[in-house]
Amino acid sequence: STDLTSTVGYDSIIQHLNDGRKNCKEFEDFLKERAIIEEKYGKELINLSKKKPCGQTELKNSLFRNIYIYINIEFIFSAEIDNVGQGHIQLAQTLREEAKKMEDFREKQKLHRKKIELIMEAIHKNRNLQYKKTMEVEQMCCCFLPLLSVTPLLHLPYLSCFWQLFLKLAQTKSALEDTDRSYQQSVTTMEKIREEWQNEHIKACEFFETQECERINYFRNALWLHVNQLSLGCVQNDEKYEEIRKSLEMCSIEKDVDFFVNLRKTGSLAPAPVVYENYYNAQRNVTPARSPAPVPISR
Repeated sequence: STDLTSTVGYDSIIQHLNDGRKNCKEFEDFLKERAIIEEKYGKELINLSKKKPCGQTELKNSLFRNIYIYINIEFIFSAEIDNVGQGHIQLAQTLREEAKKMEDFREKQKLHRKKIELIMEAIHKNRNLQYKKTMEVEQMCCCFLPLLSVTPLLHLPYLSCFWQLFLKLAQTKSALEDTDRSYQQSVTTMEKIREEWQNEHIKACEFFETQECERINYFRNALWLHVNQLSLGCVQNDEKYEEIRKSLEMCSIEKDVDFFVNLRKTGSLAPAPVVYENYYNAQRNVTPARSPAPVPISR
C-alpha cells in the first residue's frame, strides 16, 4: 500500500501464518484423538481374544485330526489376534509421540515469530506517532500562510497602525521560520523511521517466508509419515492374519471327521433287527428263530 501508516500487507501475512499454525494445531488434535481410538480398540480386541477364545469347545469334540494341530490353530488364532491388539496400542503410542513433535514444532515457531512481531509492533507504533507529529507541524505551517500577505496593510489609514502590524508580521515570520525548521526536522526524522521500518519489514517478510516454508515442509512430512504408519499397521496385521491362514491350511475336513469318529465311536456293529414273535401260538415254547446276525457298519 502507498499509505505510509498502512499495515494491510503485514496484517495479511500475520493472518496467513496464524491460519497455518491453526492447521498444525488441528492435525495435532487429530493425532491425539486417533491415538485414543487406536488404544481403546487395541485393548478391547485383546480383551475379546481372552473372553471369547475360539476353539475351546472344539478341543472336547476333537474335530481336528489330532490334538497337536488343534492346539496349534487355537493358540495361533488367539495369539495373533492379541498381537493385532498390541499393534494398535503401539500405534496409539506412536501417534502420541508424533503429536508431541508437532506441538513442539508449533510452539518453537510461535516463540521465534513472537520476537519479530514485537519488533514490528514497536516500529509501527513509533512510525505512527512520528507521522502524527509531522502532520501536526505541517498543519501549523499552513496556518501561517494567510498571515504573510501584505496586501491588506496598504489600505491602512494611519501610519502607526501600519508599523504595529508590520512588527506583528515580522514576529509571525520568525515563528513561521521556527515552525518550518521543526517541520524539516520532523520530516527528516520521519524519513529515517520510514527507512528503518522498510528494512525491518523486508527482514520480517523474509523470516516469515522461511518459517512458512519450514511449516509446509514439516506438515507435509508429518502427514506422509502418518499415512505410512497406518499402511505399515495394515501390512503387519495382514502378516498376523497370514499366520492364522497358514495354520488353517493344516486342517483336513475328512481327517478331522475320522479322528472324531475313532475317538468317540461306541462299536463297529449296529443293533440287530427287531423281529415279531407270536406268543399265542401253540408251539410258542419252540425255540424261536434267532435274529439275523448284525451287519458290521462301514463308512
